[in-house]
Amino acid sequence: MPDTQPFAPDWISPPGDTIADLLEERDLTQAELAHRAELSRKHVNDLIKGRAAITAEVALRLQRVLGAPARFWLAREANYQEALERRRQLDALAEEAPWLEELPLADMVRLGWVQRLKHPGAQVAECLGFFAVNSVAAWRTQYAGPLAAFRASEKHEKRLGAVAAWLRQGEREAIDIRTQPFDRVGFQAALGEVRALTREPNPDVFVPQLRALCAAAGVAVAFVPAPRGCPASGATRFLSPDKAMLLLSLRHKTNDHLWFTFFHEAGHLCLHGKKLLFVDLEGGLSTEQEDEANVFARDKLIPQQHTQTMRPLRSAAQVTAFAERIGVHPGIVVGRMQKEGWLPWTHLNGLKLRYTWAERGGDDA
Repeated sequence: MPDTQPFAPDWISPPGDTIADLLEERDLTQAELAHRAELSRKHVNDLIKGRAAITAEVALRLQRVLGAPARFWLAREANYQEALERRRQLDALAEEAPWLEELPLADMVRLGWVQRLKHPGAQVAECLGFFAVNSVAAWRTQYAGPLAAFRASEKHEKRLGAVAAWLRQGEREAIDIRTQPFDRVGFQAALGEVRALTREPNPDVFVPQLRALCAAAGVAVAFVPAPRGCPASGATRFLSPDKAMLLLSLRHKTNDHLWFTFFHEAGHLCLHGKKLLFVDLEGGLSTEQEDEANVFARDKLIPQQHTQTMRPLRSAAQVTAFAERIGVHPGIVVGRMQKEGWLPWTHLNGLKLRYTWAERGGDDA
C-alpha cells in the first residue's frame, strides 16, 4: 500500500483571513468594520490575526456587516480551532512514535488494517484509532496489561504488540458479525454439529456453516491471520454480556490444529467466566483453566471411550476407518495420536489437511 497522508497542511488559515479578504473586496478598513459592527478596533484586529475567536454574537454582527451568514463564520472558526488542535495533538503524538516499534506495523499495513502515513504523529494517531484508544497509555491499560498475563518468557513480552494487533483486528471483525444473545447451553448443543463439520475438507463450505451455528448461540467466530511476531493460535473474550468472540489465526495451517484450537476456545466459553480474556500462545504457561480447555477439546473431538481403540492404530487405512467410525476427519486422529506420543510426529501427516490464507496472507511468528 503506498504512503498516504490525510489533508493536514502545515499552514492553517484563521477566519480572519476571510474577514480581511472581504474588507479588501468591499474597500473597507478595519476601523470601518469596527465602527459598523460596534466592536473595538483591537477586537477586530485580534479577529483578523486569529487571536480572538468568533463567538455566536460576533458571527451575527459579521453577518449583518459583511453578508456571509453567521453559520459560515461559526463553521470557519470551528474548523480553524480543530485544525489548531489537530496540529497540536499530532506534534504531541509524534513524541510517542517509538511505540510504533512495538507493533507489527508493516504487516498491519499489508493486511489492510491501517494506512501507512508519513508524519510520525499521524501514524501514531492512525494506530491509536485502530485500537480505539486515545493514547499509548490507554493502549497499555486496555491491551498490553491484560495480555501480559499470558506471556511465558521475555520472548513473548516483546511480542505483546503483535498479539494486541491481532486481537484487536479480531474484535473489529467480530463486532460486524450479527449474533443472537449468548446462550451457553445452546452453544454446547451446537458443538455436536460443529464436530461433524471436521469431516468437510473445504473451508469455503465449513466456515460459513461454523459461523452460522455459533452466531445462533451468541458467538462470533473470526478468522484473522497472525502478523509477524504473534505466536497466538486462538483467543476468546466477551465483547458484551450477550456476545462472545472466538478468534482463530490458523497459525499451524493444518486441520488438526485448527479444530483443536476451536474446541479449546469453545471450552473457555463453556466452562469459564464472561469477564475473562483467554489467549492461546505457543509456549504459554499452563494454568488450571487452560488444562480444562485442553481436556474439553480433546474429549469433544475424540471421546474417552475411543482411546483404547485408537492407541494401537498404525496404518493410514486403520486411522481412516477409525475416523469414519467416530465421525471426525482422519487428520484429527493423527494429531491426537502424535500429541499423546502414540505416533511419531513424522508419521501419517499426509492424512492431515493443510490450509493457506487467500489474498490477505498472514505469517507465522
